Parts: sequence; structure tokens; C-alpha cells
Amino acid sequence: MAQVDFYVLDRVDEHSRNTLACKLAEKAWRLENTIHIHTMTRADAERLDELLWTFRDGSFVPHERVGAGTDAPISIGYGDESVEPRDLLITLCDEIPPFAESFPRVAELVSSDEECRNKSRLRYASYRDRGHELQTHKI
Repeated sequence: MAQVDFYVLDRVDEHSRNTLACKLAEKAWRLENTIHIHTMTRADAERLDELLWTFRDGSFVPHERVGAGTDAPISIGYGDESVEPRDLLITLCDEIPPFAESFPRVAELVSSDEECRNKSRLRYASYRDRGHELQTHKI
């Protein structure tokens, strides 16, 4: 069973949630992990792709979009795109991606928006019912 960490932000905006995804990915990469960041739409994936280059001055986070054909340690995908398992899955989706079970660690990022929190509660219950180890971090 995977370890699932819920990171609950005290901010409502999506930019803060995406920035946290970049910071977590950078930290995991520096610890020599492979990471997949999964978003809901192609536009979300494109925004995150751009943000990984600009979220912090001087940052370099090697990444690629799924299907780019390289072997970057961080991949970004969306929707129903499936990916090979990596060390960490960072999800920015309303529902649990169908391939999440194949990752040893999952990071669920939750903004303080009421709708986002309500959807995260459903995901939390689903992970719990499947027997995953859960932790919550307030940021």
C-alpha cells in the first residue's frame, strides 16, 4: 500500500497549489527520486510545465511532458494519460488517477477552496478504505 500525504494549503488560489507541486517535485528530485505530476487538463499540464522553469529564481528542475520521448526524472501528464510508475505521484486532480495504486508515494495537493477540500475528503476516504497509510500536512 502507498503512503499518501495530503498537503492542505491555507490559500484558495490555484497558483499556490501549482507552486507547491513544483517545490515538492524539486525536493524529491534532489533526493534522487523520480516524479510524475498529474493534472486534470492539457492546459493545466502546460501551465505547470512553464511554471517548473519559473517558480523560483535559479531553479532547474529537469522535466518533460508525457510522450516527449526523453527520460527526464520528472514527467507531467493529464487526464487519462497513463504513466509508468515512479517514486512519487503528485496529483492535482479532483479524482484519484487510475494508475495511482502503482506508486509507492502519493502527494495530494489541496487548496483551501471549499469545493477542492470537499473533493479531497472523498479521495481521502477512498484511500483510507483501500488501506493506504495517510498523513495530513497543513501548509
